[in-house]
Formats: sequence, structure tokens, C-alpha cells
Amino acid sequence: MGRTQVQTSLIVGSMLSLCLAGSAWAATASFTGTYTGQGSNATTCNTSFNINGQEPTDGNRHPVFLYMVGTTETSTNASASAAVAGMANRGFVAATIQYDSGSFGNCSQIGGKAQCIFNPNSNPSAVSVLCARATADCSKGIVVAGFSQGAVIATLAKNSDSRVQAAYGLGDGVKYSSTDLSACMANGKRSLHSDRLRAVNGDKDQFTGNSQSAQQTNMQSLTGFTCPSGSFVCLQSNGSGWIIVQDNQVKDGSADHCYMRASGGCFGSQNSLDSGWQSGTTNWELNPNLDWLAGFATP
Repeated sequence: MGRTQVQTSLIVGSMLSLCLAGSAWAATASFTGTYTGQGSNATTCNTSFNINGQEPTDGNRHPVFLYMVGTTETSTNASASAAVAGMANRGFVAATIQYDSGSFGNCSQIGGKAQCIFNPNSNPSAVSVLCARATADCSKGIVVAGFSQGAVIATLAKNSDSRVQAAYGLGDGVKYSSTDLSACMANGKRSLHSDRLRAVNGDKDQFTGNSQSAQQTNMQSLTGFTCPSGSFVCLQSNGSGWIIVQDNQVKDGSADHCYMRASGGCFGSQNSLDSGWQSGTTNWELNPNLDWLAGFATP
């Protein structure tokens, strides 16, 4: 092949790659819906909440992904929207689920929210609404993710729906400040096995342990996976386990509870993301974790 032919081939190949990348994003569409969840101060599923999602438009049926935001967060904030778009692009019917996020709670209260979202025997539950979509096939698997209280809900999801295959928790844990969730969140206390859980927390997380050693204790209680003292990564052969984000890895220099935000931690805007977390390829960042999750469902 001559030089001109090589140059032409490279140009065509580059254009094709760009077209394919563009078509991956173009081949998804947004959708909305509602489900019946647990309202404020309620013990039953009694309140209508929003579902906002994206799904492939290729005419095929796909596995399902659900994301839950943290306490006081807006369900369509930047991190939730990025996760949903990323999973739709990976071939999932993906949605962020609004719930009563105005307050935290104990195992019973948060577990009630999770039950309303993930009850497969209730037609108005979020998982039933999503699985009923023409584009969805929940027999191909359901995977979940969430931040803070949403991470707790994600980790408890399999208690209600056995089809949940894996969970990715940001700011996940067994204790949040003075609230002890060990009874429902510690390794062995929930239906989701730890070999299907990946937790990624900041080493300055003010809620689940604001030092490396405190965070490691939290992560080991959550997953049951123990690594040498001072470890920041404790991943198993299938990628499950835990990761502690370090200050020097985030752009604002503080790996706190809201390490995925651009600046200011949890006092910063929830609609401005750390550029590394949003588009990077390091193990604590979004895309490697979505890749890990996607591997537990059938395309």
C-alpha cells in the first residue's frame, strides 16, 4: 500500500470511528415515567415520584439500570444524568429514580424506600415500570448504582428483587455520622453478596470516615474484603471490592463525600462535575465503574 493510500485509509478509519462514536450517543432517546414510592414520614408506598431515563433506539430489548441520588439531591443532577447516559450508551434501559431524599433514616426507613423502588410484585414500583417498557428485558439483568443514601438503597435493592445482579455505591457504608446501618448493610446482612458490590468513597468523607484508616474500616465492614492497613484499593478478581479516592486524585484537592463534584465538595454545585470523574479512566472514576457494572448483565 502506498503512502497516499495509507493516509487515505487512516483518514477514513478516523472518520468511521467518529461516526460510530456519534451514532452510539445518537441511538438513545430520553423518556419519563412515574412510580409509587414511600413518601415523607410514611411506612407504605403512597406517593408518586418521577423516573427520568434514556434507552437505546435500536429496536432490541435491553437489561435495566437504576440510579438513586443522595440525601437532598435533585434526582436529575449532573452525576445521576452522567451515569444514566453512560449506561444507556452501553445498551441499557437506564433511569434515575426520584424518591423521598429530603431526610436520611435508619435501616427500616431506607429499606422501605428501597422496597417501594424494587418490589417486582408491585406494578407501580419503579423496577416494574421500567421492566414493562417495550425496550426492556429484565431477564437480561438489572444493575444499580447510587450515591450516599442512594448507595444504601442500591446495596439493599437485591433484598427485594433477586434479578439485581450488581451494585456500584459512591459514598457507601455501614455507618453515616451517628446513624448505624450495620444491621442491614454490613457484609452478610443483606441479599447482595459482596462479590457483586463495588464501593468507591473519598478518604476525607465526612460521613462514612474522614481518614484513610476510618474509611478502610468502613469499607471492610461493608464488603468483608480485608487488605493490608493503609490500602486505597482492595479489588477482587472480578472487580468487586472497594476503592478509597485520594485527595490528589480530585481536581479540588479534597476527596470528601461529594468527591465527584467539581469544587466545594457537598457545598458545591451538584450540577458541576469533577472532570476526571466524569470522563477519566482511573478505577475510581465513572466510566471504569460503569464498565464493571455492565459486565453483570446480558447485552
